[in-house]
Amino acid sequence: MGSFKSISISIFIVSLASLFFHYTSAAIFDIHNNCSFTVWAAAVPGGGMQLNSGQTWTINPSAGTKGRIWARTGCKFDGSGRGKCQTGDCNGLLQCQDFGTPPNTLAEYALNQFNNLDFFDISLVDGFNVKMEFSPTSNGCTHKILCSAYINEQCPSELKAPGGCNNPCTVFKTDEYCCNSDSCGPTNFSKFFKERCPDAYSYPKDDQTSTFTCPSGGGTNYQVVFYPKDDQTSTFTCPGFGETNYRGETNYRVVFCP
Repeated sequence: MGSFKSISISIFIVSLASLFFHYTSAAIFDIHNNCSFTVWAAAVPGGGMQLNSGQTWTINPSAGTKGRIWARTGCKFDGSGRGKCQTGDCNGLLQCQDFGTPPNTLAEYALNQFNNLDFFDISLVDGFNVKMEFSPTSNGCTHKILCSAYINEQCPSELKAPGGCNNPCTVFKTDEYCCNSDSCGPTNFSKFFKERCPDAYSYPKDDQTSTFTCPSGGGTNYQVVFYPKDDQTSTFTCPGFGETNYRGETNYRVVFCP
């Protein structure tokens, strides 16, 4: 009887551990480069990776993680992983430990948060360097968000930067644009970004139209892609191709590229 109890207890412990792992295991983010040129993908947490055209890099952030993913362009690194990027540079390191230098289009996420939800968004608060799609890929969540406008080509002269388009906070550094207080609102510059990418954050307080959710339970996976090939026929399009907004649940894809 003693050995039977030991076996039963062992099975119970293994089952409990498996259940715990199921609800706290890492999410899968596949980061894909659809650009015709090389980009240097970055993630905090996660590090960085050179992605030639068509290549994919996978990261596995754990439950509860809050992070960012972005593309760096115009990079040169030596054998030790030190160098510089024209856009999105993170202190000259291939393996990013800190957020990138504007301008850079951001995919932001927070896993297993309030009400057991994942929160995700595309943000232009740090400006724009590449087109991006961010969409769930599992768990029954089918919402996709997209920023595929030609912002670099249309960028106001005051915001132009090598390889990208700055957000006005980076340029002017005033409360009107940086929202250091609770009284800020949209500006002509933020409206420039919002009109072209209506589902993306255009200024720091742009939450109501720019934050999306998916259920965390059961595992949520994501895909980040730079330069979506279907950017003009996708469900989410920029002005000139029609606009459709979705509010969704679980697993994502993000696409970047100028």
